[in-house]
Amino acid sequence: MKHEFQSFYLDSPLTKGRIFDLFLPEETTRDTALFFVHGGGWAGGTRTEYHGIMEHCNELGYICASTDYRLPGGMRFADAPGITAFDQLRDIRESYDRFVSILKEKKRPLKIGVFGTSAGAHLASLLLCAAPGECGESCSLRNEWVKPACGFLQSTPATFEPWENIFPHIWQAMQLYAAGCRYESNPEAFRALSLDRYIRADNPRLFFMEAENEHMFPSAMTREIVRRHNEMNIPSEWKVYRDAEHGFFYSLDRAVQREAFEDILRFVEAGA
Repeated sequence: MKHEFQSFYLDSPLTKGRIFDLFLPEETTRDTALFFVHGGGWAGGTRTEYHGIMEHCNELGYICASTDYRLPGGMRFADAPGITAFDQLRDIRESYDRFVSILKEKKRPLKIGVFGTSAGAHLASLLLCAAPGECGESCSLRNEWVKPACGFLQSTPATFEPWENIFPHIWQAMQLYAAGCRYESNPEAFRALSLDRYIRADNPRLFFMEAENEHMFPSAMTREIVRRHNEMNIPSEWKVYRDAEHGFFYSLDRAVQREAFEDILRFVEAGA
């Protein structure tokens, strides 16, 4: 099946990182569109990492978009100002909002599933569960906010509060790049970036995809979010993928990746 590919910058003059890619199938047969947010420790990664998966989704009749967001580059605590997760959340909210505009123009249902992995799962989780501006980010939206229909989150930090035996490398990235400050200097910034702060009855259903060999974010924390959701009659799910590692879902080359992809499609269509 053929697809149409376009890139959309959010600004003029152009701002690096504030861009998303749109993949349109030859024939759209699915009511739910898919929106992808890449990972990379809040300091790296690119929207293009999802192009292969998006192309496969197109073959199945899904409209897809994949967003970049600004990266901090060589930012250190002494640098001011610097790009943080608050800026990145603004970027993906505005990309998502422009995606909504495109769906409206094409007279498509405004049902969107959001996928993210690692740092992208963190940003996507806030997009999914917090209202625009609720985390403290600024944003300029063209549409009334359209809440996502569902989310798929792989290797997700459920909290930004430090936990016992936190992996030193990721704790450094959470402070240096995401919050832009040391925890002891502004703990409220870390609470504002914590998914578990926004768990409530109006959340969309979430599917947490956990790697058996996860070493950065404790899977038990996302299991607790699913438990809370289920108590509120939100049909969220949680699954561990055997022999998979942190951030494993960027292609469909391996059996475990194809298993995850089929689970995502099942979860999408369960709410169709």
